[in-house]
Amino acid sequence: MNNQFLLRFIVLMIIITATSNICEAQKIRKNSYRNPERSLYGKSLSKKNTKINEPRSVSKAKKKQAGNEKRLKKEYADFVDRNRQRSVEIQTSEVRERMLQNRKEADEKSIERRKNIKANSKKTARKYRKQ
Repeated sequence: MNNQFLLRFIVLMIIITATSNICEAQKIRKNSYRNPERSLYGKSLSKKNTKINEPRSVSKAKKKQAGNEKRLKKEYADFVDRNRQRSVEIQTSEVRERMLQNRKEADEKSIERRKNIKANSKKTARKYRKQ
C-alpha cells in the first residue's frame, strides 16, 4: 500500500512539473508580440533618429529671413541710439547736464539694487544649503 501511494505521488509530481514547463513555453513575454524587431536586432528600428534634409529653397528662405531679422534689429537699435542722442542735443545745456546726471544716478541705483539682491539670495541660500 505504501508503494502504491508513493508511486502515485511520484507520477503526480512528474505530471505537474511537465505541464508547468509546457505552460511556460506558451507564455507571452511582455512587448514580444508588439515589437518583433527588438527580438531580432535588439533595438527598435522605429526609435532611430534620422536626419531629414530640407529642400534647398526652404533652407535658403530661412537663411534669408534670419538675415532680414538681424538687419531689422540692428536698424532698430541704431534708430533708438540716434533718437536718444537727438533728444539730448535738442535740450539746453542745463537740461542736458541734468539728464546725464539722472542717467548716471539711475545706473548707480540699479547696480546697487542688483548687489543687494545677490547678497540677500546668498544669505537665503546658506539657510537651505546641505550640510
